Amino acid sequence: MLRRLPVHILLLFFICISCETIRAQDGSSPEVFSRWNLQKLMHPPKFHWEDDHSPVRSLLFEGESLNGRKTEVFAYYSTPGILNGRSGFETDLPAVVLLHGGGGTAFSEWVQMWAERGYAAIAMDLGGKRPKAPEFSDETRRISRHYDFQREHRTRLEHAGPLDDLNNKILNNDGDLTNDWQFHAVAAAIRAHSLIRSFRETDPDKTALTGISWGGYLTCLTASVDARFKAAVPVYGCGFLYDGESVQRQAIERNTTAQQKEWIRWNDPSQFLPHCRVPIFFVNGTNDKHYPIRSYSRSYALVPGDKAIRIQAGMRHSHQAGWAPAEIARFIDQHVKDGAPLIQVLHTSMQERTFAATVSEKQLPVSAKLQYTTDKGPLVIRVWQTMEATIKDNLVFAEVPESATMWNLAITDKLGGTVTTDVKSSDN
Repeated sequence: MLRRLPVHILLLFFICISCETIRAQDGSSPEVFSRWNLQKLMHPPKFHWEDDHSPVRSLLFEGESLNGRKTEVFAYYSTPGILNGRSGFETDLPAVVLLHGGGGTAFSEWVQMWAERGYAAIAMDLGGKRPKAPEFSDETRRISRHYDFQREHRTRLEHAGPLDDLNNKILNNDGDLTNDWQFHAVAAAIRAHSLIRSFRETDPDKTALTGISWGGYLTCLTASVDARFKAAVPVYGCGFLYDGESVQRQAIERNTTAQQKEWIRWNDPSQFLPHCRVPIFFVNGTNDKHYPIRSYSRSYALVPGDKAIRIQAGMRHSHQAGWAPAEIARFIDQHVKDGAPLIQVLHTSMQERTFAATVSEKQLPVSAKLQYTTDKGPLVIRVWQTMEATIKDNLVFAEVPESATMWNLAITDKLGGTVTTDVKSSDN
């Protein structure tokens, strides 16, 4: 039967089969992800080096078309060998894709950090800009001065995609799904992943993704779309931005009711995370105003598979604070380098005032605390306290004060890695 069909019909048939295979592999919804040509994005993009000799190199790779014209994406890249002047001898490196948050860019410092950890690392600018190149020490081959956080030293690319501003992220609801920031940013992240997987020094089956703030939000989207990653760590970013106390809610509500529904349908991580099949580690603080703790818990609950969470009392919101927790590397190492696993919380329970967590016996806790607040009102201003919890083998428990309104358990292993239970609340 198939042999009698015209060639162009056969070609279309096999393209559709390939696309559906990709969707079946990553568990994604055809409606949510139909805006991206996944088959194309899974192939390495065209690219060229702007700097192929520095310890942290720079390149441009092709992005999605915008209003009929081509775009390019700027990125930094390095490996342990490149960093130490011994490239060309590396093979089977794990790799990580790094996604900056609002006000950020491709961070050379972040790439260097991951290269020092033994990874091939790529970080791109998600707003069509190029930061000023860092300077390096001749002796150490490490960055001696960078301009990562100085916006005045960023220039617009000649073939730039959309700016990463409020208009393109939230207010650009004109019915065209190909000209907003999310479409281009997710595509750029997947293209960067396809590119780094194609480099001879990397192992394409050992890749991870992490992002901070809007980059964490984008990590939720990208990890749901691209199931080739072996681990993902969204820091701060989550879904349900249209609800609760998120500062993004006011901007979303500037749209018409119909536009709000469309924005949620196509852009809110709550529509993506139920399809996430990549092991994912949510990292945030108790008082984050951009991605409030209740929205964070709701987002975490949507993920059907392998997941963990770390909610730190009073964690600040910044790029530096976002990439600082050692548990981020621990989680990624666990999944791509067979590193020591973090503690795995199997389930929690509440009996009268006793809150308990059962953890896997693979990694037993050495200390634990109950984190709690007795405050009510806006989440961002609640004061959190801690008290010691009890450990008996793989059971951790504590008596929750009668006046507590929110609480969780923070559980630490012998290597100093801390995970938490999800946050519970008595004042929903």
